[in-house]
Amino acid sequence: MECDLPYRIGDKWTAHVLRALHGGRRRFTELRAEMPVVTAKVLTETLRAMERDGTVTRTEYDENPPRVEYELTEQGYKLLGLLDLCCDWARENVVKA
Repeated sequence: MECDLPYRIGDKWTAHVLRALHGGRRRFTELRAEMPVVTAKVLTETLRAMERDGTVTRTEYDENPPRVEYELTEQGYKLLGLLDLCCDWARENVVKA
């Protein structure tokens, strides 16, 4: 059985973004503050990929200065649940050195 999985859960920043958005919608600068090591370019690329995959929505507000907020979709929350399962499995099964 072949399955095309669009999710990038294995990339370096997707899991961080999922965790950061778990509490609700956030602005780009708020996400950056939680992940100070990530560059703006990489965070932007990650958010765009997640938006294309349908795990994140991006809402632009017509304000001055412009405001953009990101939020998990229903699919994003499901993916977050899978991430939690993977973390639980790792805690139970990965041998600590």
